[in-house]
Amino acid sequence: MNCPWHWDHMVQHLPCCAELLLLATTQTAAAASRSLLIWTTARSETMGEAELLSTPHNIQISEVTCDSFHVAWEMTSEDAARVTHYFIDLSRKEGGEQNRFKHRDVPTKLVAKAVPLPMAVRGHWFLSPRTEYCVAVQTAIRQPDGDYQVSEWSQVVEFCTGDYAMDHLQQLLDKAQGVAGRMLRFSVFYRNQHPEYFQYVRTQCGGAMLPSLKDNSGSHGSPINGKLCGVFLSCNTEFDTGLPPKDSPYGPLRFHISAGHLLNPNTHLYFADFYCMYTAYHYVVLVVAPVGSEGDRFCSGRMPLLDLTANPFLIYVPGPEPTFCHASDVILEVLYTEPLALDQGTLVQISGHHQLMSLSTANAKKDPSCKVCNISVGR
Repeated sequence: MNCPWHWDHMVQHLPCCAELLLLATTQTAAAASRSLLIWTTARSETMGEAELLSTPHNIQISEVTCDSFHVAWEMTSEDAARVTHYFIDLSRKEGGEQNRFKHRDVPTKLVAKAVPLPMAVRGHWFLSPRTEYCVAVQTAIRQPDGDYQVSEWSQVVEFCTGDYAMDHLQQLLDKAQGVAGRMLRFSVFYRNQHPEYFQYVRTQCGGAMLPSLKDNSGSHGSPINGKLCGVFLSCNTEFDTGLPPKDSPYGPLRFHISAGHLLNPNTHLYFADFYCMYTAYHYVVLVVAPVGSEGDRFCSGRMPLLDLTANPFLIYVPGPEPTFCHASDVILEVLYTEPLALDQGTLVQISGHHQLMSLSTANAKKDPSCKVCNISVGR
């Protein structure tokens, strides 16, 4: 065999080959070490850059509705150019420590691609109207491996969602119209109370029932709750007699006033709410306000204005002797925004019981599970 590199030759030169192999191995290891050092340095620099993301500050909440809001904040122009995502954490304010956010590098609640601020937040959570929330934000850069490098969480900012807007109330109105039923005639509005109430009215209020602030019963987002004053009246009648019911949960004395005194061309009628209290029957809240009054100005633009002569709940039929009709399949609660003098009507004792407190709607909470009277933006 003429090959110079036969076994004897290799054995003879083994120390030299070993030195070459060791040298090659050493060079490869050094190169690998240099590569690792370069990769580690680059990774560290990348990590360092992400860690230097400034903390979002001066958080601003604007354009708040019952189910949406806009959020904006300040960050450096350098961060704005490289940030790829926003993390937004929202929680209902329920006392105690509000900033209960997850570990800083674990995105929670909402991860959104970076967009020009302010950012609209709508439909990401089922926000409830008139509810206090806490919000914090975090900026992030998405890495090639899919991980996020993030800033610190911002300070927590609190805000409160708003009332139902006109389109939400229109949704409620449409639902209420579907169950209102046929129209029945009536002739008087009435209000039941205990004798002590009417005695107080006579001695302390100059003989007039004064408007009081609407409580928080019904839909949480109704714009009249806790904001509009009025005197609550009823007008529902019994099917067989056409007269007001003999029973009442509010008291044994009943004030009657002619329907025409409240419902006439000089008044406006507004739809305010539709709700139930875990029962089969439903309530519709209407506001009656003299044209141009303070109550009328409050309602105008906030609630649907109903045609007094053509609506599914409460109508005035003009003529030499006007007639009045109410919906038969819902319980109407009519809020009149002006004082009512006792001498404008009559006070009578009801013949039935007045202990039906299960029918009282004072501060009653709406059934959030009812598919008949709830809409998708809250309760």
